[in-house]
Amino acid sequence: MQEQVSTARIALKFGIITAVAVIVYSTIVNLAGLVQNRAVTSLSFVIMIIGIVLAMRDFRTQNAGYMSYGEGLGIGSLVSAIVGLLGSVFTMFYMEFIDTTIIQQSMDKAREDMENRGMDDAQIEQAIEMSEKFMTPGMMFFLGIISYLIIGFLLSLIISAIMRKNKPVFE
Repeated sequence: MQEQVSTARIALKFGIITAVAVIVYSTIVNLAGLVQNRAVTSLSFVIMIIGIVLAMRDFRTQNAGYMSYGEGLGIGSLVSAIVGLLGSVFTMFYMEFIDTTIIQQSMDKAREDMENRGMDDAQIEQAIEMSEKFMTPGMMFFLGIISYLIIGFLLSLIISAIMRKNKPVFE
């Protein structure tokens, strides 16, 4: 009888590896001063896609070449949850101890963007006040985890549909 491969163990392994890759990439982006560039910061999700694909491929290899849609979805979701948790912990640490001005830089950039769009001062102040409510460390921690979970789940829906290979019924 073949030993059952643990989806949780594989997801944990690749979740940690992917989280480390995302943290290293985020640190490089922060140090290069490219935090405000959406295209550059969005590449962290490409790293997450690679991590999910590698995790599913590893599971399928260890499981005699088979992976159901549900197993793939579970692996991808767990990988993204681990990446979200560890990435958010690192972001909190980075904002508290390494670069304490990063939130203010984001607020200044948002103000500049609103001024460039021609918004008046009252609208800008109202938008800044609303943004400040979501820019607290606790809220950013929570939203970081939630965003990785949602995006990771959606990516896992697609990736697991592509990578699944069901066992034959009569085998």
